Amino acid sequence: MMYAVTTHGLTKRFGDFTAVRDLNLQIEKGSIYGFLGPNGSGKSTTIKMLCGILEPSAGYGEILGIDLRKNRDAVKSQLGYMSQKFSLYDDLAVEENLQFYAGLYSLSTGERKKRIEEMLDMAGLTGRRQDLTASLSGGWKQRLALGCAILHKPSLLFLDEPTGGVDPRSRRLFWDIIYQLAAEGTTIMVTTHFMDEAEHCDRIGFIFEGDLIADDSPGNLKGALPGRLLEIPTDDPIALVQQMAKDNVPCLDRYPYGLTVHVLVTPEDLIRYESFAYRIINPSLEDVFVYYVQSRRKEGAR
Repeated sequence: MMYAVTTHGLTKRFGDFTAVRDLNLQIEKGSIYGFLGPNGSGKSTTIKMLCGILEPSAGYGEILGIDLRKNRDAVKSQLGYMSQKFSLYDDLAVEENLQFYAGLYSLSTGERKKRIEEMLDMAGLTGRRQDLTASLSGGWKQRLALGCAILHKPSLLFLDEPTGGVDPRSRRLFWDIIYQLAAEGTTIMVTTHFMDEAEHCDRIGFIFEGDLIADDSPGNLKGALPGRLLEIPTDDPIALVQQMAKDNVPCLDRYPYGLTVHVLVTPEDLIRYESFAYRIINPSLEDVFVYYVQSRRKEGAR
């Protein structure tokens, strides 16, 4: 198996605070790896270590077969990076942003012209090349930022919350481009808090409070959830959760989910729910993430 990213006990501490703890990852070449977790869980810190921006406090990473401890500069030329903040210059025109990044990547004159035209076409901005970047909507800026990040055809692309703040249609168009890049052999590591996006990743890692608490394909993660998942409609989910706890109704886990309560139960305890208007549902990745987080918290409380 060929891996684009491998980490061994990767750890980052800031004083007494550990942002990432003993992280072990393996990301296959040409795959899309979703890195999920709440704000402050360690996602961005991990990516910055893998990009060579932050030096680990312990452990190390191998990127495209190169040990980051020995040759970070050799790795950087093969990486692309895009963040939610879109590292664009608003006072430059669309094409001028692309020209600027082409210069940073030291593209030859011929390659620069060819790649800029390809990126304008990919982003749908061919007719707006002279428009000021500041005048673009979030979705257009998103695709321009991606074009700048992949001008040099990186082997490995890091996307740090790239779809935050853009509309659903722009998110779909963006992911169409991501699928195409992966199909062409680019390895992609993407952080997101949109669980529907994560469904389309080849593999997913859940990080919580600096720890990797799950790492598998979406299907395997959902299939490994124990028991049966029930959905119970209610006008007041929080009150129902509290009442069920007060009545000691057995469960593996329970939590509000919109105008419903999701309850994870063993098959043996299903009979205790005959008085509830429940239906058995298939778990989503959000259910999986909630389960792992709750399990982790229970372990920490012991």
